[in-house]
This record gives sequence, C-alpha cells and structure tokens, in this order.
Amino acid sequence: MAACPSTCPTKSERPERVAPSTPPRRIVTGHDNSGVSIVLSDGPAPVSRELPDDGVVFYEVWNTDTAPAPIGPAEPDEPTERALRVPPEPLGTKIRVNEFHPGHLDERGLQSPVHRTESVDYGIVLEGEMVLILDDCEVQLKAGDIVIQRGTDHAWANRSDRIARMAFILVDGAFTDELKAILPHGALEGLMHGDPHPEVS
Repeated sequence: MAACPSTCPTKSERPERVAPSTPPRRIVTGHDNSGVSIVLSDGPAPVSRELPDDGVVFYEVWNTDTAPAPIGPAEPDEPTERALRVPPEPLGTKIRVNEFHPGHLDERGLQSPVHRTESVDYGIVLEGEMVLILDDCEVQLKAGDIVIQRGTDHAWANRSDRIARMAFILVDGAFTDELKAILPHGALEGLMHGDPHPEVS
C-alpha cells in the first residue's frame, strides 16, 4: 500500500474537539390501537457519540437485540440509549451514521483503529470521499458507493479536505469453521466487541 503523504496531520496537529453537524432525521413508524399504520416519532437521531481524537461522530439511529426482531404496536423504549458498541448485539442489528472529519490521520494514514467484527456490515457513502483499508489493499470510495464488509480486518480514513458521512447497517454474524481455520493466529481473540477505544472510556 502507498504510504501516507508527509503532509498528513499528526496527532499533535489535530483539533481538540469534533464539531458535529446536524444529526440525521429519523422517522419511526408503528400502529395505532386500531392497527392503522402511523408515524410514532419524527426528529433527529437522539443519540450521538464523539471520538474527538479520531475526528469521528457516531449518530446512533436504531438497533435490535434479537431475531426475529419483535414488532409491536407502540414505539419501544429508545434502543440507542446505551454505551457505544461497534458491532450489534448477538442476533441483533444496528444502523448508524458516522461522520468522519478531515485532519485526523495517524502516521499510517488511518482514521479508525484496525478492527474486525463478527458481523456483516453494509457501509454506504452518503457524502464526501472515504478510503477502506484492508490487509493488502486500499479502496477509494465516493458518494453512492456501498461496501459489503464481511468480518475482515479493516480500517477507515477520510484523506480529503472535507467531512465525509457513511451509513452503516450491521447484522450479527458467525464465522464458518472454514474461515476460522485460516484466520491469522489471535484473530478471534482480537475481535472488537464494544467501544473502539475502551482504554479511554
């Protein structure tokens, strides 16, 4: 892979705090007492988390904790009001919008930790440009591109000069025995289960 240009900002040059943009609008549907379909809530996604050192904002939109997901008439208690967890719960799903600010690359040209989750993730670039970093290659992404992330070790980087946004839909998964047999030593023990930076939580 190409090395990060020498002009990449170092940690000491990074801004101290991320300034989040407008949260995405979230519309939740349901049913009234007669079974008629209605809008239960309409407003900005209520929960966001910031990782200022990484220049990343997580807008938590919705998640489910089991499959099949229970669907009742009323809106459930707010499912996103919990500690930041990157992958979904076992048998669960998660949708979030991540905002990547420019100027937060490390010495390797990465913006996120290199990580692996036991999940299938659909990553959709909403605006801006992003780079997907894998073990042996990098993929340049632009608005409209969709990444199907299947449990691989990876990282993200915004190497442009403007904010990039991606929507992520994550589905809990399970590695097959065939994959487990060929993964590098320690890969299963190193899976990300929660906060991307638990040491600073």
